[in-house]
Amino acid sequence: MRIVTPDEARRIAVRAQSLDGSATTILDTVRQLGFLQIDPISTVAPPQQLVLWSRLGPYDVAELDRLLWVEKKLFEWNAYIWPIESLPLVQARMRRRRRSRHYAHERWSHEFLQRNVRFKRYVLRELDRNGPMPSRELEHESVPRPDEPHRWWGSREVTLMLEILHAYGVVAVAGRQGKQRLWDLAERWFPPVETMSVREADRVLTEQRFRALGVRLTKAGWEAHPAVRSVEVPDRVTLLSPFDRLIHDRDRARALFDFHYRLEMYVPAAKREYGYYVLPILVGDRLVGRIEPRFDRKTKTLAVLGAWGDTSRADEALQSLATWLGAQARQ
Repeated sequence: MRIVTPDEARRIAVRAQSLDGSATTILDTVRQLGFLQIDPISTVAPPQQLVLWSRLGPYDVAELDRLLWVEKKLFEWNAYIWPIESLPLVQARMRRRRRSRHYAHERWSHEFLQRNVRFKRYVLRELDRNGPMPSRELEHESVPRPDEPHRWWGSREVTLMLEILHAYGVVAVAGRQGKQRLWDLAERWFPPVETMSVREADRVLTEQRFRALGVRLTKAGWEAHPAVRSVEVPDRVTLLSPFDRLIHDRDRARALFDFHYRLEMYVPAAKREYGYYVLPILVGDRLVGRIEPRFDRKTKTLAVLGAWGDTSRADEALQSLATWLGAQARQ
């Protein structure tokens, strides 16, 4: 174990997450981070895009699409974007999903497929004939109607079927039309790769995530990953997505940066301490404040709804953000 001081731990964490200005390309950044979390909330920009901006500055979002849907160097699974090198690891988890009955939702998914064998056959046949295609084109009078709406997907049985088959690695996201996913057979979309055991995949993923985080807190103190060096962090300023892995573990962020953060999007407005979608401000290796920008896509306006803490450098980050978003005005 390599135990480092809290100051060193902060520098290592920032460097490991490529937030020190060392990021150069989208692909290398995703490989370094391990994955990007996907979420539809885009008060400023979708988190999978905003996380990259925090590291790269203004970049071409179309390149991310090319890497996903044309070059196939990245792929989607389970609401994350992964580098294609991680496909054997992810497929091991897909196989575990197919076998596991440990949790109630796993048993429910298995029973859903058992109840709807003909429906599953119909979906796979249509994808085989016509894929890639959006879920709406799979709607048909033969699609069963649920006795009770699903708590997440309601009565959208086609979407539910696709989500389960996606989790099992039977179908794959093969593109997007706006916010609509295009679906295809996984065997046709994914390249052939080696088979890896679930145990080995878990071991490799755990090691990758330790390296991507740089440090972890143990009983002995902050343990640093041996591959990440402790160096001075440039005096760089950026804003972080609420889904950014530097702050994703709120307890770790508090211990490492003395910064308490929570996403208050689901908190009633009257009970919010700050705002609806607030972004932490990172300067060097310190979280110094927070700010709530909002981008109006119709008017191309980037507005600041609130700011807290030390915001003396926030304007630098906002100017970069406005340039990347194509904002024509700021408020």
